[in-house]
Amino acid sequence: MRLSAEGAATRLEGPLLFLRRTLDVGLYDAVEVTGPDGHARLGRVAALDDELMTIEVLESTSGLTLPGTVVRFFGEPMTFGLAPGILGRVFNGVGQVIDGGPPIAARQHQRIEGLPINPVARAGPRDFIETGVTTLDLMNSLVRGQKLPIFSGGGLPHDRLAVEIASHARLRQASGATAEEDFVIVFAGIGVPHDSAEFFRRSLEQGGALERTALFLNLASDSSTQRLLTPRFALTAAEYLAFVEGKHVLAILTDMTNYAEALREVSSSKGEIPSRKGFPGYLYSDLATLFERAGTIRGVRGTLTQLSILTMPADDIGHPIPDLTGYITEGQIVLSRDLDRRAIYPPVDVLPSLSRLMKDGTGGHYTHPDHPALSSQLYAAYARAVQARVLASVVGEEGLAATDRQYLAFGHAFEGELVNQSAPRTLEQSMAIGWRLLAGLPKSELSRLSDAQIAAHLESP
Repeated sequence: MRLSAEGAATRLEGPLLFLRRTLDVGLYDAVEVTGPDGHARLGRVAALDDELMTIEVLESTSGLTLPGTVVRFFGEPMTFGLAPGILGRVFNGVGQVIDGGPPIAARQHQRIEGLPINPVARAGPRDFIETGVTTLDLMNSLVRGQKLPIFSGGGLPHDRLAVEIASHARLRQASGATAEEDFVIVFAGIGVPHDSAEFFRRSLEQGGALERTALFLNLASDSSTQRLLTPRFALTAAEYLAFVEGKHVLAILTDMTNYAEALREVSSSKGEIPSRKGFPGYLYSDLATLFERAGTIRGVRGTLTQLSILTMPADDIGHPIPDLTGYITEGQIVLSRDLDRRAIYPPVDVLPSLSRLMKDGTGGHYTHPDHPALSSQLYAAYARAVQARVLASVVGEEGLAATDRQYLAFGHAFEGELVNQSAPRTLEQSMAIGWRLLAGLPKSELSRLSDAQIAAHLESP
């Protein structure tokens, strides 16, 4: 049942419409705002008190005036009509089809805010997702049900990396083969320029990944209030595919910095008291409502994994957005501007990167029993190589001990051959490169490997 409020508008500020509270409505209820121009705009109730209510208008407010504006309340929260047919389709930031095809014949409607998962029902993230990126698969493995962000910076190739992961990510069977029929992608571009949106669409289509992808595109020119809903629509689609259809879903969200800045803009328009760097004090809990929608549920076949990308303002990893994200998520992948300047792609800085759940998804039937030890030894050797590089900058390479010079050579090879890649690799290909690089170090330095592993991989037959 719809209720209407006419003549109650008191103020219009950007995408926010302020009304006198003349009706009993609920927070986040969907509304329809119609101005004197006759155009109906979708919105939702964003804030309530005893006297006033705030409406987030999800389209342009051009043409709205306070006299003559009618707000119709739907009496229920905003929902998204879902069906398996969302795969292969392109949506805007509020779940409307924009690919020229027919509307989705919905099997069910779900609230975009999501329903909290009972902690008792959660199962631990498990099993390995092969992305084709060596620095993820070998060094910081992504596990089904995990939430793992990528910390990037302005101008770094995170868009390219996101598309390549979406195109090449696969499940692995116990035999090492890949499984595709139950693995799908939900890709959300949040506040992206038009050329980036076209790049996402074109790349996924040309690579053949679009048919197993639900693509959501929110443009930088769209309303900031719409930007707040884009990840919620995308994650609602991901939850449906995972927990209703039984799919293994990888949700890629880029760029979460645009989301957080839209949240700051809307919060400021509401007159809320700002916190660090002008962001609202509830930024942490708001981000958590998105990131915590990843996971696995006992007795449910599907899983939902999140790979969120954010650009660190001024490359500052201590900025509130990456700082709070790191507290919520299970690790981070950090992109390096220095590696990018040296034309190393993908420019993943291995040392500050971390996947806290890697141990839960590696070393078993889905990877290789020697994977964890190899990763640990490569990490330790590269850390020593970076130390040797710093020492060489002081005393010169000729002043280094013989072992330090070996580590210096290892560091260059590690970045140039293992980090740098021009095509996707299987885990086996990545491991082969890792073993080959370690063969250039003295056996006495390989303290993270067992004698059996050294004999099997590093000693000539």
